[in-house]
Amino acid sequence: MKQVKFIHTADLHLDSPMVGLRHLPKAIFHRLQESTFTALKNITNTAIEHEVDFVVMAGDLFDGEDRSIRAQAVLRNEMEKLAAKGIKVYAIHGNHDHLGVKSVALNYPDNVHFFSDQVEKVDFRKADGTLVHLYGFSYPERHVMERWIERYQKIDGADFHVGLLHGHFEGVSDHGKYAPFRLSDLIEKDYDYWALGHIHKKELLSQQPYVVYPGNPQGRNRKEIGEKGAYIVHLTEAGSEASFFETAGVIWDETVIDAQDSLSFNALYENCLNIIDGRRREGKGVLLDIRIKGLNSSHTDVIEKITSGELLELLQEAEKEEESFVWVHRLKFTEDIVVDRAQLIKQSDFYQELFSTIEEYDDLRNSLSPLFQHSQARRHLELMSERDKEELVEDAERILLQLLLKN
Repeated sequence: MKQVKFIHTADLHLDSPMVGLRHLPKAIFHRLQESTFTALKNITNTAIEHEVDFVVMAGDLFDGEDRSIRAQAVLRNEMEKLAAKGIKVYAIHGNHDHLGVKSVALNYPDNVHFFSDQVEKVDFRKADGTLVHLYGFSYPERHVMERWIERYQKIDGADFHVGLLHGHFEGVSDHGKYAPFRLSDLIEKDYDYWALGHIHKKELLSQQPYVVYPGNPQGRNRKEIGEKGAYIVHLTEAGSEASFFETAGVIWDETVIDAQDSLSFNALYENCLNIIDGRRREGKGVLLDIRIKGLNSSHTDVIEKITSGELLELLQEAEKEEESFVWVHRLKFTEDIVVDRAQLIKQSDFYQELFSTIEEYDDLRNSLSPLFQHSQARRHLELMSERDKEELVEDAERILLQLLLKN
């Protein structure tokens, strides 16, 4: 029976600078700095362990247009490990590492094929004669807005057909709308597998045929939470199978604690410690975002120790030297206030106008523009998702009402 086995990865973003995280302890920040390389090494080790036929990399191998020499050197070393085992690699460049840049480029071993700036077909043939056609292209420049999917064509004569595409799934993603496509566009090509890149969250768009975003193999900020990895794909004449495996050395995570279950500071502290122990991963680091809800004016001692940073310091202290650390990098709380909007509106027209303004407010871009225009602040800011914007407005409303009602 004809069959082929390969690994599908994408969006490695090697040597990502991890902007805004230098406040972390030196050892933890170093682990995070090295994490994209760790993920790559985990991918190559898995490829060797499972004796795959080849590896496909669906764009954004490098984080920046300059493609640092170190990132290229690490990638080349890993490719040489695969070459020693007879494992081929097929890669495309995406919007972050497009072909339009002028930078020093290292040579890679002969087992590595980078697709050109036009959709092309490349053949992979096993010793038993099994033939795979792989189709793909590398971004000629950063902003590729055209529907390149229309340039893909199936060329008969192979046992299996695999498409590589770094692009935007129309109607779903918040990412840049590069090389857009619809799911029907991919299915119509009659390929056996679509290896996608560009979206940093794993998404299984279809199983017949498999259409897969593996997500990035290493999360780089608190928006890229949870397990990160790649897929081992097994194509046979009888059917296909794709299984996910983890690659991240550092995992971003988040949790919510209900303060109603912690009536004292000690109880809340113990609750946090239990959660930290429950999130610990052997051999991995975890950067944990904790949000405490349910606090009110009766929790004055708890609120004081949170706002002063004392609770955060206590939680972090024991993790500085841990190999399998769980570092609480963000600790927020929300103080519950009981607001009877109808009653407040009856008291004053001011509240009617206030609540209407909050509900209709959509001018965050202009409100935050001074931050994005500031050269130093801009480096620590990220594009905000719709949920981030909603949370910002909700936080502002809560703070404003607290101040108004206290007065």
